[in-house]
Amino acid sequence: MRNHIVVIATILLNYVVVNKMNTIEPDENSHTKEMYHNEFIGKFISFLYRYEQIFIGKKIEPYGIGSGQFPFLMRLYLEDGINQESLSSHQKIDKGTTTRAIQKLVDEGYVFRQRDKKDRRSYRIFLTEKGKKLEPEMKKIASEWEEILFSSFDDNQRREIKNALGIMFETISQRM
Repeated sequence: MRNHIVVIATILLNYVVVNKMNTIEPDENSHTKEMYHNEFIGKFISFLYRYEQIFIGKKIEPYGIGSGQFPFLMRLYLEDGINQESLSSHQKIDKGTTTRAIQKLVDEGYVFRQRDKKDRRSYRIFLTEKGKKLEPEMKKIASEWEEILFSSFDDNQRREIKNALGIMFETISQRM
């Protein structure tokens, strides 16, 4: 999910930078200049999300999984053994989608489910050795995507984008 947040932050802050601060302007001949001024910002977010899915999907296809499993693996690298319901909640993804994504990871041998000892109705999700071995490659893919997203920004702008995204995320979280 962190990558999704970075995507949204990049789009929103690029929009703000271009339209409000005038510190970055597309070329006069660029079709993006007109887009920046006339399009609904949700469209940019949607496009970036789709591009992210394509990029990640191509990169992880050799491992037998798709872009839908990627955010779950990334979360498990931070919190191996997380409760499946908490994983779903943290990722802001419905339980059915989470179950299908986890099942794919189970089928490919990257994770396993174990009944929660405190709550026998729920499961905890753990990485297998095979899943743990993928961590450097998955993190490399995430870094490559982030580098592509931020390639037009200096370090200060990157920090500002991430900070603004965090603020936007908190604002939306409180309203939803």
